[in-house]
Amino acid sequence: MPPPPELPEVETTRRGVEPHVRGRHIRSLRLHDRRLRWPVAANIPALVQGQRILQAGRRAKYLLLTLERGTLIVHLGMSGSLRVLPAATPRLIHDHFDLELDSGQTLRFNDPRRFGSLHFTADDPADHPLLAELAPEPFDDSFDGEYLWRITRRRRVAIKQLVMNAKLVVGVGNIYASEALFRAGIRPGRQARGLTRAECLRLAQAVRAILAMAIKVGGTTLRDYVGADGTPGYFRQKLFVYDRAGSPCRRCGNAVRQRVQGQRSTYWCSTCQK
Repeated sequence: MPPPPELPEVETTRRGVEPHVRGRHIRSLRLHDRRLRWPVAANIPALVQGQRILQAGRRAKYLLLTLERGTLIVHLGMSGSLRVLPAATPRLIHDHFDLELDSGQTLRFNDPRRFGSLHFTADDPADHPLLAELAPEPFDDSFDGEYLWRITRRRRVAIKQLVMNAKLVVGVGNIYASEALFRAGIRPGRQARGLTRAECLRLAQAVRAILAMAIKVGGTTLRDYVGADGTPGYFRQKLFVYDRAGSPCRRCGNAVRQRVQGQRSTYWCSTCQK
């Protein structure tokens, strides 16, 4: 099973849909199949119809469409994509809902595995149960080397598992955790509490740099993911260790290693990462 879309893929989607939805009114929300990760509430179409979309935002891996009265919260799940299409475009088998706009376009959600979700809240989305306990964003000022230093001090968990914990830092999934740890020169299996302050600084900087690079080129193509315009991301071409087991390290030439860590495949270079 391919990895799910991570923060760069969701941010790329947000940037892709933003120009098409900002200021547009919703003609209708057509639910073709409510059976997503959680059943889509049947009253959402009536709640959003006629409303104007003020902006497209993001919190962690959730896409937030801010309306005049409330917010639509979309999660892409394991294999979901949100595409901007002419409303008359024929549906495909795994198209689950259409958000039809007064421009004649539609935001169409496709998800073969149905692990994505759609929610509506009339309150502050930050208080929604899916978002309320999320940690700082990697690009927030509050996420830096000192923050990592503080949260790692008494934690025996492997550092890769820590940076993937959404209650400590959001949006760093398996792909980018592996790449950030390589960039920082830190082995993924090391106990978090064993990192030095300097290593925490390097890792915080690496997380930001890797995510920024991935966003710039549209995310990572891993079978299912495509952007809002249907084009794939290209960060895969820049991966140093992820999914490269047995291949030469792009930095030192030694073979990239692989192991299962926390039920996920982990990749690292035993020479470049200490």
